[in-house]
Amino acid sequence: MAVAILDRMTSPNGRTTATMPRRILVLAHTGRADAIRAALTTSVMLQQAGLTPVMLASDVESLEAVVAAGDVAHEGMIAQTLGTDCELEDVDLGVVLGGDGSVLRAAELVRETTVPLLAVNLGHVGFLAESERTDLHRTVQAIADQDYSVEERLAIDVKVFAEDALVAQTWALNEASVEKSNRERMLEVVTSVDGRPISSFGCDGVVMATPTGSTAYAFSAGGPVVWPDVQALLMVPISAHALFSRPLVVSPRSVLSVEVLPRTNEPGVLWCDGRRTVDLPPGARVQVTQSPTPVRLARLSLTPFTERLVRKFDLPTEGWRGPVSATDRAEADAREAARQQARLQEALQAQEAGASAGVAVVEPHHLAPRPGVVPPATRALPVVTREDTGSAGTRQDRS
Repeated sequence: MAVAILDRMTSPNGRTTATMPRRILVLAHTGRADAIRAALTTSVMLQQAGLTPVMLASDVESLEAVVAAGDVAHEGMIAQTLGTDCELEDVDLGVVLGGDGSVLRAAELVRETTVPLLAVNLGHVGFLAESERTDLHRTVQAIADQDYSVEERLAIDVKVFAEDALVAQTWALNEASVEKSNRERMLEVVTSVDGRPISSFGCDGVVMATPTGSTAYAFSAGGPVVWPDVQALLMVPISAHALFSRPLVVSPRSVLSVEVLPRTNEPGVLWCDGRRTVDLPPGARVQVTQSPTPVRLARLSLTPFTERLVRKFDLPTEGWRGPVSATDRAEADAREAARQQARLQEALQAQEAGASAGVAVVEPHHLAPRPGVVPPATRALPVVTREDTGSAGTRQDRS
């Protein structure tokens, strides 16, 4: 079998056989050198672990070009091409190398399948990432051992209506945001929940988010952080000119709506996960509901979301002692009793010293006599009548 720069394992008829090992889809941001190197390294590790790496045709072409240019070493990687050697239904797991944006792109690809995604963070925050670049070897080993669990994240279906006609339909994992089109003008909207109006106001936009998206755009707009296992929907106004513009957290069975009011004739724009967009003419209405198809994310460990939140945002936790055992509590009580005994002894010694030498009594500040207040020197303003101003003043007053 002829081997290209990136070898492909195929059967004589161009399709893979049923005896092929488990297939792992490797997705990376091929526009970044570190992501390309990570993709090659991951694919080699998967191959060495007895797994079959699979890549998109476009990613294979990008990697071949980089390898041919000598920018990245080949490392003897063998990979299948998705759509040529196998289909998404043949893939067991998708490994996403990048940041949260890469995960959102991967979620689009596997949307209509049951393929779970495992993210390796190569970006900055990487809230959806399960491991870091330095843990790549451990991550591949866990994939080979199938030592991971899969959790389902709530997604939303988004519909756009214009003159009561459905004109667009899409979905989102993080959020659907209705935003103004013109930077210099506000967007006039009216929000509603379950078909009942909440409020109308001018704003820069309104974010309708999932718990997964609560740490994304909704967080930047001042929304609450919602734990991923909480089933809920969020509505967060952006820079609203209104007395009531608080974030709302509602049931996942609720229907969220934002309508672009035509009274200012200003259009809006709908963004879903910052990737899919729909223009909103005045009078358009965006409706958000829970999607029956969740997004499946693979988890390597049962690290609590609280710890993930602290790590990703680098939150200060100094002084936290955690749960106190009975032994620790007994030691703390003994130390407190010793401190109280020492304070009592000091008070007795001070009392004895005061009885012989006299103790000055310090009164609270509010009981002390107030200092004399000297009013500032002022000069009364003269009263000038119209007669005093003469004819010129009269002409000035009339003018």
